[in-house]
Amino acid sequence: METLSTLVKRHGLRLLSKANVVGVGAGYKETGGRRTDTEALVVLVTRKVHPARLRRSDLVPRSLAQVKTDVLEVGELRILPALGPVPSLDPERDRTVRVRPAPPGVSVGHYQVTAGTFGALVYDAETRAPLVLSNNHVLANITDGRDGRAAVGDPVYQPGRYDGGGQADTIAHLERFVPIVRAAGEETCPIARQAERIANRVMRWAFPGHRLSLYRWSSATNRVDAAVAALVSPEDATDEILGLGRVKGTAEATPGMMVVKSGRTTAVTRGEVKVVGALVRVGLGEVGYALFSDQIITTAMAQPGDSGSLVLTEDGHQAVGLLSAGSAQASVLSSIANVLEMLKVAF
Repeated sequence: METLSTLVKRHGLRLLSKANVVGVGAGYKETGGRRTDTEALVVLVTRKVHPARLRRSDLVPRSLAQVKTDVLEVGELRILPALGPVPSLDPERDRTVRVRPAPPGVSVGHYQVTAGTFGALVYDAETRAPLVLSNNHVLANITDGRDGRAAVGDPVYQPGRYDGGGQADTIAHLERFVPIVRAAGEETCPIARQAERIANRVMRWAFPGHRLSLYRWSSATNRVDAAVAALVSPEDATDEILGLGRVKGTAEATPGMMVVKSGRTTAVTRGEVKVVGALVRVGLGEVGYALFSDQIITTAMAQPGDSGSLVLTEDGHQAVGLLSAGSAQASVLSSIANVLEMLKVAF
C-alpha cells in the first residue's frame, strides 16, 4: 500500500477540506458492505450524502492517480475520556474501583481529567523502570507542553477522578508525554485577543446576543496521543491486561485484521481494522481539534472512558495500537510502533 500512503500525504489536507470529510487512509474498496480485493484510498466522512446534495467542490473523486477511492461513514471522531461515573460492563470485575496491583484495563487518569483506561505496563528503554501507558489526554490533560495544562510530576489517580479517585489513590506521577499540537484552538496572542474584544464591543451594539471568537489554525499533524507515568511503587501494577493476559510482542495493523481491547467502560470488545496510515481530524473537546497522521481505523470498539486501551491482535495478543478516539461507528488508534518509539519505552 505504498502508493496509497503517498496519495494520503499528497491529497489528505485537500480532501479534509471537503464537506463531511474527517479523514483519509489506505484500505480496500467495499461493495454492499463486503470488502473486495481492490486497494482503495478510503475517505472517511461523518455521514454519506447523495452526490446530488453536495457542491461540486465537495464531491470525492472516483479515483486519484488511477487509484480507486471509497467512502466510509465514521461519524464525528472525538477523544474518549469518561463523561461521568459509568458502571463497567464487565460482569466479572468492576473496572472503576481502586485495585492494587492495578491491571491494565481499569480506570486511571491525571488528577484534572475525568477518567480513561490504563492501557499497558511498559518499561523505560534505558532504566527499565515500569511505567503506566495511556493517552496524553488521559495522563497529561491534552497538553502541548506549553499551555500549563499538565507538568511532569503531576499525580495520576487509579481510579480516575470521575470514578471516585483522589490524592490518596495516586498510583503514579506523569513521567513524559508526546505533546499534542492542535489544528484549531482558542487564540492566545495578546494582539489578537485585543482585536477580539474590540470586535465584540461592536457586535454587542450591532448584533445583540452574538459573540465573535478568534481561533488559530495549523496544518501540523500528530502521530500519537500517548503518555507514560512512573509508578509510586513497582508493586502497584501488573502487566496482565484484565480479561486478555500479557502482551506477546507487537504487530503491524493491516486491513481485515481482527483485534481486541480491554477498557474501563466496555471491558473486552473486538473489532476489525478497516483503514491504515490515515490522516484524521479529531475533536479535543473545549480545546479545539487536532490532525493525526499514520492512524489506524477500526470498527467501533470503544465508548467514553475507554481512551488509552491497548489494542491487540485477536489471535496472538500482539500489540497493534493505542486507542485514543472514535465515534459510534469507528475507533482510532495510534500505531504501537510510533508510541513505543516516541515515548522511548518497550514491553
